[in-house]
Amino acid sequence: MPRRDIEFDAEGTTLRGWFYPAKMSSTRAPVIIMAHGFSAVKEMYLDEYAAAFAAAGLNALVFDNRNFGSSDGDPRYEIDPVQQIRDYRHAITYAGTLPEVDPTKVGVWGSSYSGGHVLAIGALDHRVGAVVSQVPLVSGYENFRSLVRSDFIGEFRRQFDNDRAARFRGESPAMVPVVAEDPQAPSALPTPDSWQWFIETHKNRAPSWRNEVTLRTVEMLSEYEPGVYAPRISPTPLLMLVAENDVLTPTELALATYQTAREPKKLVFLPGGHFDAYLRGFDKSMPPARDWFLDHLQS
Repeated sequence: MPRRDIEFDAEGTTLRGWFYPAKMSSTRAPVIIMAHGFSAVKEMYLDEYAAAFAAAGLNALVFDNRNFGSSDGDPRYEIDPVQQIRDYRHAITYAGTLPEVDPTKVGVWGSSYSGGHVLAIGALDHRVGAVVSQVPLVSGYENFRSLVRSDFIGEFRRQFDNDRAARFRGESPAMVPVVAEDPQAPSALPTPDSWQWFIETHKNRAPSWRNEVTLRTVEMLSEYEPGVYAPRISPTPLLMLVAENDVLTPTELALATYQTAREPKKLVFLPGGHFDAYLRGFDKSMPPARDWFLDHLQS
């Protein structure tokens, strides 16, 4: 069966996405819940992963995060990581109502920002039977300091405070670009590979993506610490896929977080940088995730 459009309620906000029914399955099958990373929408290669999971006999439910893409939510282009975690959990609840889904066999997959989210979900939601965290953000504080020059941080803090005061007065949120061609220019993700991937993917696959987020999004990123949940995921099985040369969510931060996780766990290195997992490294990133879910959800 082909994928179908879906929508579900998340605390009064309608989230929308796709459901890929498991192929070669005559009974209820496991389901993989998927959402994208920082500001990205589902058309940015999540369809490739979901189709591969479905071809292997796993249902896949993909949705756009609130305030982005086809999902509702205001203010537009604002990312609250804690709310996004709650929305994954709403998606798990919704998936359990679908006739194709075995609600006792749920996997969560996340990449980049949502790679951090699934660490928290794996620790908090005991409906989850397996976790795959790809090129994850594990520490907003450390990530922020790795991307922003130390002499710029004070100015960012002043901007955060000014924006909070302006929003209190009823003014519109301040906005910043997600990426910029000049890595020294203000942006949320100031790396050259971020600029290249987002702009090319927007042009070729995802016209609904917008190159902006609220300034408060960056502040919330700097406060977000999903890596602290890693030791609490056990006994739920955890697979971490870490890029060898990740400069956006630094490799060494992900490795340090992996060391804190307890068994059962597995680490797979992906060649290249942060965004290679979606493109030339897809044949390296997808099979381990697929096999992890098959091993731990089909028994």
